[in-house]
Amino acid sequence: MTEEITAAQATRILERSTPSGGAGQARFELAAELLAGMRRLDAQMHESMKKLAVVVKASGTTLTDLFGVGPFAAATVIGDAADVARFASRDHFASCNGTAPIEVSSGNRKTCRLSLRGNRRVSHAIHMAAITQIRHSRSDGRACYDRKLAEGKTHKQALRCLKRRISDAIYARLRADARQAAPSTQAGPGGQPGNDSDSSAAGSHPERRLFGQATPEPSATLRPGIPSGEPRHRNPHPGKPAKNLDN
Repeated sequence: MTEEITAAQATRILERSTPSGGAGQARFELAAELLAGMRRLDAQMHESMKKLAVVVKASGTTLTDLFGVGPFAAATVIGDAADVARFASRDHFASCNGTAPIEVSSGNRKTCRLSLRGNRRVSHAIHMAAITQIRHSRSDGRACYDRKLAEGKTHKQALRCLKRRISDAIYARLRADARQAAPSTQAGPGGQPGNDSDSSAAGSHPERRLFGQATPEPSATLRPGIPSGEPRHRNPHPGKPAKNLDN
């Protein structure tokens, strides 16, 4: 498998090259054309990311407050999750994004692995957030990962635990953002906000506080909550609640 090369690295290589003969000169010119194409693509990607960051910030989402979740990952989650009310709980959300474990049996041996089903784009966004946290030695995600290793789990098992934690934190943020955007639809008796067991657990559980409480500032979101009186969609993948790897 070849390693990736950046435009800056390719530039340094060409600067040190001295083509000889007609064939060498042709190769040099072709490499220079490819390098120019790389620079154009880099500039386009940079500009697209700047525009995306502006849109995500204007949405008022708090997803980017989670360590490792940048504008691209946040936009992916918001766009694919759509109305968070579709998910009855954080377990159902994890089942739909592929971070909920499924039991795999072989003879007398039983183990768990992540599901290969679910939304792969959201799953990839969560995976990249987990990798980012692990790479930063002082992050709370790395502390969670190291703790699982100390408990005897393998790298893959510890990574699965961290990805599920991130999924739960994302779900709590989505729920909080939706309530903030439409407070009247979530009001309980007497006009007081109703209790939400999933988001409350994500904010109060000692382990889930690693990723921060979902307490966004007052602002709009990309996906406003469902107005009162309209039916809510059920979870597209009903079934038993997903298992939690922390048990």
